[in-house]
Amino acid sequence: MTATAPSGESLWSRCGGCAALLYRKRLRRNLDVCPECGLHTRLAAPERVSQLVDPGSFRPLPDRAVEVDPIGFVDVLPYPHRLAAARADTGLAEAVLCGTATIGGSRCALAVMDFRFLGGSLGCAVGELITRTAEQALELDIALVLVTASGGARMQEGALSLMQMATVSQAMAALREVGLLTVSVLTDPTYGGVAASFATSADLVLAESGTRMGFAGPRVIRQVTGRTLPEGFQTAEFLLRHGQIDMVVPRHALRARLATLLAATRRRATNRPGATAPLPEAARPMPASRTPARDAWETVRLARHPGRPTTLDYLETTFDGFTELHGDRLGGDCPAVVGGVARLDGRHLMVIGHQKGHTTAELAARNFGMATPAGHRKALRLMRLAARLGLPVVTLVDTPGADPGVEAEEHGQAAAIAENILTLSVLPTPVVTVVTGEGGSGGALALAVADRVLMLQHAVYSVISPEGCAAILWPGRTAAPQAARALRLTAPDLCRLGVVDEVVPEPDGSAADDPEATARAVRQALLANLLPLLDVPTVTLVQRRRRRFRRFGAARAGARAGAR
Repeated sequence: MTATAPSGESLWSRCGGCAALLYRKRLRRNLDVCPECGLHTRLAAPERVSQLVDPGSFRPLPDRAVEVDPIGFVDVLPYPHRLAAARADTGLAEAVLCGTATIGGSRCALAVMDFRFLGGSLGCAVGELITRTAEQALELDIALVLVTASGGARMQEGALSLMQMATVSQAMAALREVGLLTVSVLTDPTYGGVAASFATSADLVLAESGTRMGFAGPRVIRQVTGRTLPEGFQTAEFLLRHGQIDMVVPRHALRARLATLLAATRRRATNRPGATAPLPEAARPMPASRTPARDAWETVRLARHPGRPTTLDYLETTFDGFTELHGDRLGGDCPAVVGGVARLDGRHLMVIGHQKGHTTAELAARNFGMATPAGHRKALRLMRLAARLGLPVVTLVDTPGADPGVEAEEHGQAAAIAENILTLSVLPTPVVTVVTGEGGSGGALALAVADRVLMLQHAVYSVISPEGCAAILWPGRTAAPQAARALRLTAPDLCRLGVVDEVVPEPDGSAADDPEATARAVRQALLANLLPLLDVPTVTLVQRRRRRFRRFGAARAGARAGAR
């Protein structure tokens, strides 16, 4: 016999994952996540809202759902009867709960779908409510957060339900045009027309642990293809590996993660060109290092030293906080490129960089910092997002070059690099690059078309590796030291050529000997170079960036060569 509370609700619940018998109050305290196996049970929309938003901050959308039956659909029951039953069962007027709220103090418009209501299906009324929520976000100049749980478009409304995919997407496009953030939180399950429209077209796509998402469901795919599906197919972790989402977040951390992202991308004058900010004490340039100039080949070896700080090291030490974003949205999440929203001296910005590693295992896992087309496209997505949200961009370059493999060529490596270079040339937000280790050829330039290009004292930046140059122009690779000297690839050389704007001094020895001091030097150099750019109007910023690279033309290069 099952014990019940005075309200009639059972005191115990059996987990659908591990079959453990759970005390219901304990389950509720754990946000309806099984403490034994971690299964995230489905939440009703009101429960989801209460978990996500600041207490007492939710204000429902004033518009009520309009009852529609556009095609007079009847299966076993007339469609209006099904609507009435869903309303009685859920206490909701429709399959979405909409309004405004604050999350961690940041105001947003919020639309939360409820799978209990006809499978969270997208019908005309649901589409209208979500569209009005997006319009409310536009009117109030705030972000839009969508929490999805749906089986897809509502069949009982025919082609008109299909049109809601476009209706909501157009409303989101209007937010994108004015630089307002859209965030999608996928919950289990999210399929069909919802997955193929607003659930995946948001600026940021988060998935709650345990979520499944796809266009077609597993049963349909098996029936159509006759294939056995891979382990974990369409799960949140599968989506992350294949570059479809930015992150997987357990339910207990979801509110905090949303609060961080909303705060980082909140529209503020201090994040947009034209804002003024005093230069802090920490931003004053450091005195030049007393370390004597090194031979070019020795510098190459220092630039490649496995003990040099990596991008993830700098994100932990130079910056004040970092939230990593994943995926190119086209099928890949290259581990050689990391990026996301960070803070520097109280300012939010987008940081993107190559990631190598320190150990052999780390280097192999990160493809030695050589980006695939997916890595370049991930960087491109984050650059464009930064521009829309008015966030400055900082890039950290440390790569031997782009991935030269067959698969990279099959996936359009050249075009991916070209698109990055083209986009950075016109990106309407400040861009500062720091070459922290190796700056190898086009793979480096794909992140380095910037307003200011800085370079660590013992980094290198070149059109080709010394070994590659020696193999082509000398009798063999043993001439690499000679090629290194001829290529003029050191920071002082490149500063004289105008390719680099400033050399960031390293501690005595090199960055590998004192990573913390190096991190402080990078922080100071970034502040000194980034802050003045925030005062420059966007049009002027882009014009100056173009002029910066125009001066590397043949006539100017010839004049510099003649001057030597």
